[in-house]
Amino acid sequence: MRVKEHAIMPIAGVDLGDVHSHVCILDPVTGDVLEQARLRTRLEDVERYFARQQSMRIALEVGMHSTWFSRTLSQLGHDVTVAHTARVRLIHGGRRKNDQLDAEKLARLLRYDRRLLAPIQHRSQDTQRDLAVLRSRSVLIRARTMLINHVRGVVKSHGLRIAKCDTRTFARHTREMMPTELLPALEPTIDTIDNLATQIQRLDARVHHLCRDTYPETVVLTQVHGVAEITALTFILTLEDPRRFAKSRDVGAYLGLVPGQKQSGGTDPTRGITKTGDRALRTLLIECAQRILGKRGIDSDLKRHGLKIAAVGTKEAKRRAVTAVARKLAVLLHRLWITGEVYEPLKNAKRTTLSA
Repeated sequence: MRVKEHAIMPIAGVDLGDVHSHVCILDPVTGDVLEQARLRTRLEDVERYFARQQSMRIALEVGMHSTWFSRTLSQLGHDVTVAHTARVRLIHGGRRKNDQLDAEKLARLLRYDRRLLAPIQHRSQDTQRDLAVLRSRSVLIRARTMLINHVRGVVKSHGLRIAKCDTRTFARHTREMMPTELLPALEPTIDTIDNLATQIQRLDARVHHLCRDTYPETVVLTQVHGVAEITALTFILTLEDPRRFAKSRDVGAYLGLVPGQKQSGGTDPTRGITKTGDRALRTLLIECAQRILGKRGIDSDLKRHGLKIAAVGTKEAKRRAVTAVARKLAVLLHRLWITGEVYEPLKNAKRTTLSA
């Protein structure tokens, strides 16, 4: 009965724009265009238009507005599919491309087979709110780094150097050795760096609070040497539900840490990692892998695996070692999250020794 009702629901495609969005509604049986509309990408306009429509199957593109847009449509009783259009060449390619045509293409692909749209699932509102804390912290750190590099560059151009110091105390150290003639130019920038350091510390405290009170499972992940609260919280908020992956190995592919593939006939060239998924988490995992492989990294299965790959000695081998450790780290963190077990750095090595 549900399949039959689902089959007769009108089908709509929505091409989201920052100012205006275009809607195309199709007859589910004949595929004829029933209605086309252009509305402002504002909450009140979206609610007003779709509240008067009967329940529909709706496809829309992933983007800046797709989160609240899809949530609003679902609350109005529509069946919403968020399409990963970057993976649908029919949408982002082609010689004829405009908003009305894209909306119609989305609707026709949904009418034929939902899987053609490579559908995604948005995170919950609570998860997005907490993830915004990490995103804001990352933006402030990048801004502080850019300003610090600017100050160092200006000082160098006058034949001086600022001694290496912690970024949190950079403003104080710089003021102490700054030439008087450069103060009018650099003092506002130094004040901004000092203020950014204070704001970053506030967000660090917020992250610690979230890990301690809202996401206590981060404690399990930080057992791994090199994984701090920032990485653990980003991992949990990005994946959101560990049960969505049938196997822990799937996490590496989800985060774009596996080689791409472009096989055709008898050719199967070697390709770099796909770099799909969340870029921020992938970067954090790479940084963790570098710490694990560093001189201060403790002896562990992860480190031994990476050093074995890097033993060739070339830069390419070292780069592949870091990526391989990051991929295994993602799998390990997911497994620890699922099981909640105590982390043993040399678990595999001990198992091999016992088997021998």
